[in-house]
Amino acid sequence: MEVKIESSRLLKPAYEGIDDPHSSTTPELVKLSLFDKVTDDAHFAAICAFRAPNPPNSVWERSLAKVLTTFKEWAGRLGEDADGNPAIILNDEGVRFVEASVDAIHDDVMTSEPSPALLSLHPSPWGVEELAQVQLTRFAAGTLVVGFTFHHKLGDGYGTTHFLVSWASACRGVDIGSGPMHDRTSFFAPRDPPQIEFEHRMAEYRPKGTRFLSGYKPTEETVVHRVHFTKEFIAKLKAKVSSRANTKYSTFESLMAHLWRTVTMARGVEAGETTRLRIAVNGRHEDGPRGSRRVFRQLGLMGILQQQDFASSKVVEEEDLVPLTDPGCRGLVSDVDVNSWLGFPMRFMDFGGGKPFYFIPSYFPMEGLLFVVPSFFGEDGSVDAYVPLFESKLPTFQNICYSLEDKIEMETYGNSCSLEKPFAALMAGTI
Repeated sequence: MEVKIESSRLLKPAYEGIDDPHSSTTPELVKLSLFDKVTDDAHFAAICAFRAPNPPNSVWERSLAKVLTTFKEWAGRLGEDADGNPAIILNDEGVRFVEASVDAIHDDVMTSEPSPALLSLHPSPWGVEELAQVQLTRFAAGTLVVGFTFHHKLGDGYGTTHFLVSWASACRGVDIGSGPMHDRTSFFAPRDPPQIEFEHRMAEYRPKGTRFLSGYKPTEETVVHRVHFTKEFIAKLKAKVSSRANTKYSTFESLMAHLWRTVTMARGVEAGETTRLRIAVNGRHEDGPRGSRRVFRQLGLMGILQQQDFASSKVVEEEDLVPLTDPGCRGLVSDVDVNSWLGFPMRFMDFGGGKPFYFIPSYFPMEGLLFVVPSFFGEDGSVDAYVPLFESKLPTFQNICYSLEDKIEMETYGNSCSLEKPFAALMAGTI
């Protein structure tokens, strides 16, 4: 598939009839929260596709310029405030806007399987100053693929879909609603007195000068495999684990533990070695920052409160700790990092021609970094997991990823792994 770039330019907010909010010599800024500071210092990329007919590129461009007047940080740049604290500078530098074309029919050249070809459908996320980039790629017969990258410090998945849904509303000419919350620092205030029980070193922080997985160099290629879980399989999995624990578990909780188990076994992790599951947690709640915090329910998510207490203590400065995340890391070895897109409001991403017929992550060959998304290549209620593994480990994973047996004896694993063990760890808050 040959992608031809037609144009590439910076798109700035269009303040039509609005006073320029940056009339002073000092630009506005958004201070980063403690969670922004420890999150990945890197771009993520996603791909969505729309069948014809859909609006022309000029409509997409005008509506994007309009929504940037409300989502100002998307057109900003990373920087610092007067005290040297990291912040997003609201300087209207702009979003990279790329137009491209493919002289072929979409379904003839694109497949549902992960492929490095996806990388040509969005701007490169490496070494760029822009916090957000968009590429519109028109295929023969009218299919439009929209690829975009966004810096993780702009926001999480829910913040990103908030932006995309607002952009879709602007593209249809309807009210975009409220913008993002700019006061990030006061939302997560430390407790008084702080309550620190968990170990945060090498969980969210590491000593400065060291690297996560220091010295680790993968000796083989990582391949990304798409696992399709039918709604029937999910129902059986949920029923099995829920009956064992006498508790109802969600689709995400059930699949998360199942994937953790099967990936660990496929890797051949030695008995007694520690393996950790890391998940992105949505800390929002309708009751506001001082609400009931019911979001912390079953998964031991009080760790969020612990982290904000630890980050606000003097330990980070005294020990010269820095975030654990390492953009140069190519593999997690024994850990698993799961990102869920199951709750994203895909049905509202209508830019004037209907919702996307797929919305998937780009090609991320980082071993152990998993994405779980609603399947666009199967029946309603099915789920796809994008699982990057070293090439030699993939056949074993493919052999066991649909197993619902309580125990799977594996010669390469050297031990057995029961289904309920991951749930015991999850519910005990030891992930």
